Amino acid sequence: MTETVAVLGASPKAERYSNQAIHLLRHYGHTVIPVNPIQREIAGLPVAASLTAITEKVDTVTVYVSPAHLEPLVDGLLALKPTRVIFNPGAEHPSVAARLEKAGIATEEACTLVLLRTRQF
Repeated sequence: MTETVAVLGASPKAERYSNQAIHLLRHYGHTVIPVNPIQREIAGLPVAASLTAITEKVDTVTVYVSPAHLEPLVDGLLALKPTRVIFNPGAEHPSVAARLEKAGIATEEACTLVLLRTRQF
C-alpha cells in the first residue's frame, strides 16, 4: 500500500539521509512531500515550506530534524494529523512523541531507509 509521506527536514544534498529517503520512498511508489523552509524544489519535487503549508492528507511524517529544532514544529505536526510519525536516528524526542501519542498519532523510533528496504514501511 502506498502512502503520502512528508519528509520533515528534507535536504537537497545527496549524502543526507533525508534526501536518500525521498528517493527510496519514491522508488517504492509513495507520494513524497519534502518539507524545508528554504528550498523550493528537492529531487524534482515541490517543497512545502512548513508542515502547515501542506494541504493534502499525510499518512506518515518521517522526521530528520534534530530534537532541538523539533519542539517549535509540534503544533504543525498536531494540526497535520498524520497517522504516524517516524523519528529517525538522531531525531528522537520522547516528550514530543508523548504529545503526539496523546493526540492519537502513532510514533516510531526507526530508520525510514531500513523500514523501506526490509519491507516494514
